[in-house]
Amino acid sequence: MKGGSIEIGEASPRKGMRRGLSIMDFILRIMAAVATLGSAVAMGTTEQSLPFATSFIQFRAEYDDLPSFVFFVTANSVVCGYLVLSLVLSVFHIVRSTAVKSRILLIVLDMVMLGLLIAAASAATAIVYIAHYGNPKANWFPVCQQFNDFCQNASGSLIGSFAAAVLLMIIILISQVAISRN
Repeated sequence: MKGGSIEIGEASPRKGMRRGLSIMDFILRIMAAVATLGSAVAMGTTEQSLPFATSFIQFRAEYDDLPSFVFFVTANSVVCGYLVLSLVLSVFHIVRSTAVKSRILLIVLDMVMLGLLIAAASAATAIVYIAHYGNPKANWFPVCQQFNDFCQNASGSLIGSFAAAVLLMIIILISQVAISRN
């Protein structure tokens, strides 16, 4: 066999590369879906009660007390749902690695979801920052000294959301590389 000829049944290196990129896309989508689901669940179940003077009077901190946290949980849930639904097209790309139009559609939708996820994570990060450090100029005192568990859960959920955002960025780059290989 000469160096330039390909036997019947033998895959070309380009097709193998595209299939490998499609498999990596599938795995990263699963990882990002798990990260967004974990972030939504962690923030959605965040609450803490502190007694004040007696056990009958309590201060409560829940995620739905702050609109930014509600937006965070909603956005992470939407992105998780999208990532689970997009697994169908990702499997299609593994089977048929030369599909271009569906990859372009996924890139556009991935960028929309990335924007939503970054907006929600940034809004929640601002609230968590104020909760940790306060703002002395506005007389906002840090509340994490009292509601330590609440703040730790909220901070942990931010880590998962930003990890999912990084995974979405990698997914977008992989899709663009796969399109350029066609």
